[in-house]
Amino acid sequence: MWPLNKNFLTEETTRGQHINSIRARSALVAEALTLSARFGRTMRLRVFGESMLPTLWPGDVVEIESCSLENVQAGEIVLAQRDDRLVMHRLLAHCGQNNFLLRGDSVACPDPPFPSKALLGRLVRRADEGRGPTPSGLRPGFGAKWSRAVGMVLCHWGLARRVALRVHSRRKASARGFSAAESTTTPVSAGIAERGVA
Repeated sequence: MWPLNKNFLTEETTRGQHINSIRARSALVAEALTLSARFGRTMRLRVFGESMLPTLWPGDVVEIESCSLENVQAGEIVLAQRDDRLVMHRLLAHCGQNNFLLRGDSVACPDPPFPSKALLGRLVRRADEGRGPTPSGLRPGFGAKWSRAVGMVLCHWGLARRVALRVHSRRKASARGFSAAESTTTPVSAGIAERGVA
């Protein structure tokens, strides 16, 4: 174990150092998913980026399980690695010899083909607190098609995208405030609420 004498979160870095840290993180996630598959475990990751709006929002936490290309069907959301970057997009199709195509729900064009070895895993569920059951947009079918349609509106209409992101961030902030206020209630009020009096 190496002692850390620097705070890497606040240290000024050059673009080259930043790219190297992204490569290292991507490699670490890929290795961790490989190891988690051996033990039948899933891995939680935080979503960054807006390419999967409205299905996945920046800051969402998702659970990923390792899988092979043969075990994934079109419409599922998968995690792949390209050029030392992680990409979480919806699987469009298997193509060619051991390749597959992905596209984000709010992206106009599909990504270039990925080789089968680039597939790291599939999205199992959203693990965010207070989000309720897994939305239908995470699975293939009508919900995925609806998410794609709304995503195209967000892709081509910048104002709608900005408004949706602002509303989402305010909802998240108010949910955090509500859960913090809820945790400070007294046991008496919690007992009344359980009996249906409140």
